[in-house]
Amino acid sequence: MAHRPNRPLSPATKLAQALRYLDPATGAIVPQIQTAATYARDENYALRQSYMYRRDSNVTTEQAEAIIADLEGATESLLFSSGMGAATAVIEHLPADAHVVVPEVMYHGVLAQFKTYAAKNRLRVSTYPAGDLDAMKAATVESDTALVWVETPNNPNWDTTDIAAAAEIAHAAGAKLVTDCTGTPPCATRALELGADISFHSATKYLNGHSDVTAGVLSVRETGPYWDEIFHVRMIQGTVLHSFDAFLLIRGMRTLMLRYERATENALAVAQHFEGHPGIEKVMYPGLPSHPDHEIAKRQTGGLYGGMLSILVKGTEQTAIDVSRYCEVFYPATSLGGVESLIEHRKTVSGEGFPVHPRLLRLSIGIEDAGDLIADLEQALDRAGAATP
Repeated sequence: MAHRPNRPLSPATKLAQALRYLDPATGAIVPQIQTAATYARDENYALRQSYMYRRDSNVTTEQAEAIIADLEGATESLLFSSGMGAATAVIEHLPADAHVVVPEVMYHGVLAQFKTYAAKNRLRVSTYPAGDLDAMKAATVESDTALVWVETPNNPNWDTTDIAAAAEIAHAAGAKLVTDCTGTPPCATRALELGADISFHSATKYLNGHSDVTAGVLSVRETGPYWDEIFHVRMIQGTVLHSFDAFLLIRGMRTLMLRYERATENALAVAQHFEGHPGIEKVMYPGLPSHPDHEIAKRQTGGLYGGMLSILVKGTEQTAIDVSRYCEVFYPATSLGGVESLIEHRKTVSGEGFPVHPRLLRLSIGIEDAGDLIADLEQALDRAGAATP
């Protein structure tokens, strides 16, 4: 029988095998941790590879970048020591007085960074309601718009933006589109294929998935001088992801598909249970058919909506805080995308200046038993008196 060439490997297989990693010297199937801070040159005083100093990169970090680039369908990916480091590198590469368009509601740390640069007259910032394409287009009327930032689904309201339509708007204005799809990693949403120029993720979240790494990543559709500049910003700021964290990130990504699918399954069960609950005013989850952006989310994620949802608790702001305090399975902690479930009173964390409903609780659903999570929220709502007239 004639040999049949192997079919292209699926993302799940490539992730599980870390791109079929095999150490050529030892045969090890787990990537090495290269800890060197500096590199000796050869007998001709030439660099042996591309490394001179740890701020440039190293083999462990580059292996993690290669896995993400493959998953994203990207030309290249760059890892940073935090999501904020990655976002700041994008901002720093922009020319002075550049005009950027960002959502009114998004991750509060990045939004605060844009506002900080605007307050120093470093940038001009216009905003639009997340998901509102008409408002986005109107905000790009300035002829020198350099960047449009989309967060989808947006944090913490989980509105969903049509990435392909946003790309058309940005490119018509001569701007680049950056998408933050941290809540739906590239095993669900491949933003570059939908027209984004740069895909941003807080790799701390789903990509790592074990709450033991802080990292950020940028992936690019087409390289160019602006991408070289972002690399230079990472180098001079010293924000490259370090070796051990890159190793942990690789380890986490090997189970990304399994974790993400289970989190989606659990989140949908929780959202369906509490939709219409007497103690809940509203459930915000794009996986629910009642969500106004459900069809967009379904198309962009292939039905893998993720584990992030928010609820508006009936009662007062203190009632919502009490629900988070009374949970015994959910951890009252800030982050998302880990194997453990978290509950957070978003206003307390984001502060008074951020436009978030005072009774909103953000839930990061993990991989535990869904029945345990539902029962825990039920008892917390009952203790807090959320359903009490």
